[in-house]
Amino acid sequence: MAEHATELFFLTPAAGKRLIAKAVCALTEVKRALQLGTVVVLAGTTNCYVAQEIMVHPLRGGAFDRQHFFRGITLPPATKMPEQAAPFPGDLIIEKGVIQKGQTIFDVAPRLGKGDIIIKGANAVDTAHRTAGILVGNPQLGTSGAILEAVVGRRAGLIVPVGLEKRVPGDIGQIAAKLDASSASGLRMLPVNVGSIVTELEAIRILAGAEAELAAAGGVGGAEGGCWILVTGTEPQLDIAAKLLKPLVTEPAFAL
Repeated sequence: MAEHATELFFLTPAAGKRLIAKAVCALTEVKRALQLGTVVVLAGTTNCYVAQEIMVHPLRGGAFDRQHFFRGITLPPATKMPEQAAPFPGDLIIEKGVIQKGQTIFDVAPRLGKGDIIIKGANAVDTAHRTAGILVGNPQLGTSGAILEAVVGRRAGLIVPVGLEKRVPGDIGQIAAKLDASSASGLRMLPVNVGSIVTELEAIRILAGAEAELAAAGGVGGAEGGCWILVTGTEPQLDIAAKLLKPLVTEPAFAL
């Protein structure tokens, strides 16, 4: 049996988003759907990295403009949303290798089914119970309603890329029950325990074959929300992890 060793790596939230995006694009079901089915990347601040990684392929144009590729985002309380120079571009939708420009999940949800993949971010993740939470502001559930129709109704695949910065220690089902109660106000929450949740930990397993766990977190001066990740594996696995993770230190912070 090969001897295992451990190594500690630090990832900022932006670096984590890039890592997660690379792992999502490496999944067999995503590769298959890009060729033979439909892939829907819903607009979001983590999914814009997924879209970039998908589009970097020369056959898909080699670039992706992530400006305004989000619907709702969380900003500091005193910060106003900047005016966008361009309108919302729609979700990234690729049907049998062909990009469907200007469309959204609402346009394609009725025809999604087995073999198709929906990629949707989240606002909370409980890594212990493999559950994500999506904040909901629309009384008709917004994009989540269209997603549930395709995933639960017709068995389309769901992948949820979500960074460890969004981890919560509590039971998301119980948190959602409080937020969704008739006595509550403000945003609601949809708990999600179907599909595949991909955090930085799963990303390392997917790309390097090593095991990963959260060892410590936090920082200042741009390291806020960052995570110290302990990677355990064989020497070849740790070499792969190091070659993958160390270059991510130059990933710039997300900017609007």
